[in-house]
Amino acid sequence: MSTPEKKISFFFPSLKKVGAQPFAQPNTCGTAAVSVTGTDCRLNCKHCGGVILKNMPAAETPPALKEAAGRVAEKGGQSILISGGADQEGRVPLLNYIKIIKEIRSELGLRVLVHTGLVSPNVADALAEAQIDMALVDIIGDNRTIREIYHLDATIGDYERSLKLLTDRAIPTAPHVVMGLHFGQIRGEPEALKLIAGYPIRTLVLVGFRPIPKTAMAKTPPPPPEAMGDLFIIARTLFPQTPVVLGCERPLGLHRRKTDCLAVETGLDGIAYPSDLAVQLAEDRGIAIDFHTDCCALIK
Repeated sequence: MSTPEKKISFFFPSLKKVGAQPFAQPNTCGTAAVSVTGTDCRLNCKHCGGVILKNMPAAETPPALKEAAGRVAEKGGQSILISGGADQEGRVPLLNYIKIIKEIRSELGLRVLVHTGLVSPNVADALAEAQIDMALVDIIGDNRTIREIYHLDATIGDYERSLKLLTDRAIPTAPHVVMGLHFGQIRGEPEALKLIAGYPIRTLVLVGFRPIPKTAMAKTPPPPPEAMGDLFIIARTLFPQTPVVLGCERPLGLHRRKTDCLAVETGLDGIAYPSDLAVQLAEDRGIAIDFHTDCCALIK
């Protein structure tokens, strides 16, 4: 009986510039992100402070979202990520956009990914009706982290409830776990992974806390690559048949190179914007490599 071929997928969507990478297609638009709240986020989380939203084009009305999606389609794009800031209950305002989401899929042929925030039953029903291609939802495994970092009066149970609402409706779901979210410490991440393991998700996305200038945690050091590598091992053990990928948000420089290599060594299924060193390591180990321009959550 032959041993299954080892393989890994590398992703270079248009969420960020590829730069000097082994797979650079500057005219290719894979996944484009837009914010339905512009730069507004009521939570002002310590690790982000709304800064990430500033890197996304605003689409603050249904017609604006339709126009933005049209531009993605005209450029040959494959998918659009609908994101946005959260309200004081941790929810992204999505209900007014459901009709447009349907049109984006049916008329423009784009796949639609949605950053949901915390989910209510009516939002879950609407996303299921719209037949979105992927729901992206952060899962946090520590109540202190929810309060102190997200400034949110919620609990682990609220995050689990969101995951259940999505998966109960057979919405393809890619939970995200931020490694080092609690002031750069590994705190609730193992608990979050164990929680997620109880649900039929499509993809598990691990991302790393990265200090962002002009935020409350700008000078907070991230957890070391080895600590992230330990979480890779836990995730790989808990999700032997589910794709586990290292997402685009994580520290830069030497930290990134070490973390990416650990992702290869521990058998993760994909990496977004891998370092050259990780690509070389995969090649040296004889691992089959696929390159993609889509969001890593859409790994097959």
